[in-house]
Amino acid sequence: MKYALIGCGRISTNHIAAAVRNGFEIVAVCDVVPGKMDAALAKHGLEGDPSIARYADYREMLAEHPEIELASVATESGKHAAIALDLIDAGVNAIVEKPMAMSMADADEIVRRSAERGVVVSACHQNRFNPAVRRTREALEQGRFGRLSHGSIHVRWNRGRGYYDQAPWRGTWAEDGGCLMNQCIHGIDLLRWMMGGDLARVHGVTRQRLHGYLEAEDVGVAVLEFASGAVATVEGTVNVYPKNLEETLYLFGETGTVKIGGTSTNDIDVWDFADERPGDEGARGLREATSNVYGNGHAALFADVAAAIREGREPYVPARAGRDALETVLAIYRSQRTGLPVDLPLEGFGTLDMEGEF
Repeated sequence: MKYALIGCGRISTNHIAAAVRNGFEIVAVCDVVPGKMDAALAKHGLEGDPSIARYADYREMLAEHPEIELASVATESGKHAAIALDLIDAGVNAIVEKPMAMSMADADEIVRRSAERGVVVSACHQNRFNPAVRRTREALEQGRFGRLSHGSIHVRWNRGRGYYDQAPWRGTWAEDGGCLMNQCIHGIDLLRWMMGGDLARVHGVTRQRLHGYLEAEDVGVAVLEFASGAVATVEGTVNVYPKNLEETLYLFGETGTVKIGGTSTNDIDVWDFADERPGDEGARGLREATSNVYGNGHAALFADVAAAIREGREPYVPARAGRDALETVLAIYRSQRTGLPVDLPLEGFGTLDMEGEF
């Protein structure tokens, strides 16, 4: 698989590692800051590799390397959609970091155009590949929970001034959004996916309490209503002192209860089902070692996307997943903006509609 990386910031090392692990041929990397490219490659001993071209302009890269089959978009969030659409138009399959876009119009266009052009686009929600998450999803698809009652996601992390000073686009409405959009969207994706995806109404409240130098929220809570009648809650913040505490997903059904905890939904803390089965003891107490909050799912996501390209199928985490996670966050934002519940589907709203909120 001939591969290129666009954006060599904080998350790029996970993308390079996943490409290397899957045996991809890294054709080119791109970043508007030249030094970031070699810094990212150096973490994998590739800084001196003459076969990897360097570009400041991804359009030039695409023009000079039509052989590229797959590209990652790992720039600042506000540029994801435009680059993804350019990749689609060039016939290049894409893995797009979260959030996939900053507006519903752009997200819907990525979904529409990728289907129209037959280009594989995957939203980079790599936590769907966590062993704890996959075990839970399997149980859900087997009907072991029975009728779902409710669920919740708690993302209780810490981000201080130093984190935001590293990249001035963070915490802005034009390029990022707040903690719900940046830190919590992976958990929100898992919650909506597990609860059935049929989100019907959102009630949200956000605040900017301890990060007065940002435009966007540093804490948000919401109630989600699904068409099935099930409900769920969201709590996300970067205000936890003194360090990251947890990213925890709860699912409650008539015949099953699961709690996935750890720093980034990678440990099974509770695994109780009415129909005890072989393997349940192995699930209880499952612990996955991770070196950071990004987890270990990138390599599996890259492998699945490569297989989807070869097999002509949809990836495990399709573009629509990125669209739905974005819609959930934007619905919370709109509810905060209007003071009213928001019915879905959501149209005609983006982070720029939140300018001046705080």
